[in-house]
Amino acid sequence: MNAVKIVAIVLIAAGILGLVYGGFSYTKETHEAEIGPLDLSVKEKEKVNVPVWAGVGAIVTGGALLLVGTRKS
Repeated sequence: MNAVKIVAIVLIAAGILGLVYGGFSYTKETHEAEIGPLDLSVKEKEKVNVPVWAGVGAIVTGGALLLVGTRKS
């Protein structure tokens, strides 16, 4: 399996996951303070939305790469 086919499969999988889940979330620590024996930190949950056009575009691009990769072989 060559690199083009691997990239194509990864793009198709990422596009499908983007369409199914619609985005992903992560937690980031924004503020941290140490006052004597106390440790204070603030964690914020961030959500990143994946647009539908990006998921469809990844699937189409991956499919095109898969077709081009098989024709050259």
